[in-house]
Amino acid sequence: MMMKNIFVILFLLGCFYSFGQEPKEIRKANKYYNNENYCEAPKYTIEAFDKVNPKGRKAVERKGDMAFKTGECYRHTEDYKNALDWYQKALILNYQKINPEVLFYYAEMIRYLGDHKLAIENYNAYKLLSPKDSRADAGIQACKISADFIANKTRHLVTNLGVLNKEGFDMAPIFGDKKKTSIVFSSDRPSANNGSQDPRTCGSHMDLWITQQDKKGNWGEPQLLVGEKINTEYNEGTLCFDGKYKKLFFTRCPSEKNKNLGCEIWLSEVRGKEWAEPLKLPLKNADSVSIGHPCVTLDGNMIIFVSDMPGGQGGKDLWYSTYSKKADLWSQPINMGPEINTAGDELFPTFNSYEDLYFASNGHPGLGGLDIFKANKVETAGKYQWESPKNIGLPRNSEANDYGLIEINESEGYFTSERKGGVGGVKPDLYKYQLPPNVYDLKVIVSKLGQIDKKIGNIKVVITGSDSSKIEGFTDRKGVVYFETKPNGERVIKENTDYLITTYKVGSEKNKSETQFTTRGLRFDQNFIIDVPLLIPEEKIRIPEVRYALGKWEILQDSTISSKDSLNFVYDVLMKYPKMILELSSHTDSRSSDEFNLKLSNNRAKECVKYLVEEKGIDVRRLIPVGKGEKEPVKWIDEKGKTVVLTEKYINQFKEKDPVKFEKLHSLNRRTEGFVRGMDFDPDLAQQRLLEPMDDLKKAVKKDNKKKKKKKV
Repeated sequence: MMMKNIFVILFLLGCFYSFGQEPKEIRKANKYYNNENYCEAPKYTIEAFDKVNPKGRKAVERKGDMAFKTGECYRHTEDYKNALDWYQKALILNYQKINPEVLFYYAEMIRYLGDHKLAIENYNAYKLLSPKDSRADAGIQACKISADFIANKTRHLVTNLGVLNKEGFDMAPIFGDKKKTSIVFSSDRPSANNGSQDPRTCGSHMDLWITQQDKKGNWGEPQLLVGEKINTEYNEGTLCFDGKYKKLFFTRCPSEKNKNLGCEIWLSEVRGKEWAEPLKLPLKNADSVSIGHPCVTLDGNMIIFVSDMPGGQGGKDLWYSTYSKKADLWSQPINMGPEINTAGDELFPTFNSYEDLYFASNGHPGLGGLDIFKANKVETAGKYQWESPKNIGLPRNSEANDYGLIEINESEGYFTSERKGGVGGVKPDLYKYQLPPNVYDLKVIVSKLGQIDKKIGNIKVVITGSDSSKIEGFTDRKGVVYFETKPNGERVIKENTDYLITTYKVGSEKNKSETQFTTRGLRFDQNFIIDVPLLIPEEKIRIPEVRYALGKWEILQDSTISSKDSLNFVYDVLMKYPKMILELSSHTDSRSSDEFNLKLSNNRAKECVKYLVEEKGIDVRRLIPVGKGEKEPVKWIDEKGKTVVLTEKYINQFKEKDPVKFEKLHSLNRRTEGFVRGMDFDPDLAQQRLLEPMDDLKKAVKKDNKKKKKKKV
């Protein structure tokens, strides 16, 4: 989409037709149009359109040509409804057979006005006439993905900088100092220099203005940028500084009657508190070529700019040139290639502090008009390149023109937009965008280690941030404590911060639990709910089920259970509390003799220790295996909610009437539990010991078999 603004430098390269001796009305209209006097030209193109009698092929072609050029003038000055009407008049006269572009721009106007279905129909019609022009494909894709932009709208807040904007053009902001407390921008507001009208924009000529920010962050009244011959009777705009703010690069667009002079880039160096008389950079080789929109690297030795010079991808492209200090010369411009440039227009390049590249394009898929894109900088073989441009999306982009973005930081910045609701209507205004901080809440739930259903009240919870922040609280009787805001209203949990949750019972600080979480890399609001298991000294740790086959001590691993996962829980506990000394007590069911069951349970405990030592790397001195045999049956809640002890007598009642339940209850007694026996393990002082060998069960089995034989007799 071509802009009303001179600094978009969308200069028509020519599409004129000779139909023999032209009437004087058409010659006059073409004169204004060819000189890009888009404000005055419609008066004459419409007059010529009305006077041409559409009799004969050439007359119809002339009439269609005047309709098309009238539409082009309105498109340049962003009067899209009138542009649409005049393109339609040209299509009625079949002007697309002479110049198929009328269909493309007709589709563009329809898209800008929001009818995506009809726009696609006309893009496809244009493709039949100009199948090699990729702009139509970009337009079709933009129509199809408009819903995706809406669905993926970012949380940025966009506000008009009303204090800096006037009714005319205010655009292309750039920071004027390292601290980012001043902004230089282009404006056509009244000044001593710009009294005449710009024939391309219908407004005054543009100057460079500067505004300063006070200590409260408020912008002051803009003043003309002070310097020798910086602002002139011509258009000055779209500028940049080097990293030291010692050099100023800006665009100047001279104008002379009946001449099509392109824009140029000028360089001024600081002299005291003012800018010295500028010099023109020798980057173009023909007057009719335009270059502008400079963007320089921090060292000032590479410049990216916009030009319509031959050899590009189509439309206005981004080019670059490098500076040789030794030769005091700028290199021949090089096109930035098809990954950046398209058959449309690429404009308004800017860098952020990392020298990632922002630019505006109407050739890459977007929402409409110019959209802002970001290309990340990569370094290859010592040379910088920019690749994979991405549309920055709604709401910073809109269906209108959006361009000239600069970053304050990763969350906020400024840009130009011609969206509805601006101070100047749909004329360019300066806007600020800001990504509001994510809102995080934290809920900590403390439960007994190994018993998540057992919540603990009156536990101290300390939240420590990597930003040195710290806040404390206590759990309620349900084991819960919330962290939302501090007394001054500040959020407890902030963005891009690592946090440590420390929990302990007052008086038992050595048994504290520590849990970490982070907000780094999070893009959305989040409610953190973190369960913290806490060790209560001298209490039993319920280990998730470690199961064994009847009469076996090997840890059961089959399709029904993975007992090693339960022992991995024990490993996690031991890692969480590196000074813990843990007793692992194993039990059996009541079948077989007491002697056999005692040795069997002892082997089961040793097998658990063996796994934790040999496969998980736990120090054997921290583990005490104990066999309890069948002497401590487990408690169980029956179907009526009654707590019963699974004694041999209780279980035997189900032997005949419910064999499945009988076996299940016996299996519940075959278990391993943990008891904390100390929180003072010291690897330097603890006595060395090896894994204990397994007990020999052969004698116990023989005794057991003898007893069974006697019972049968």
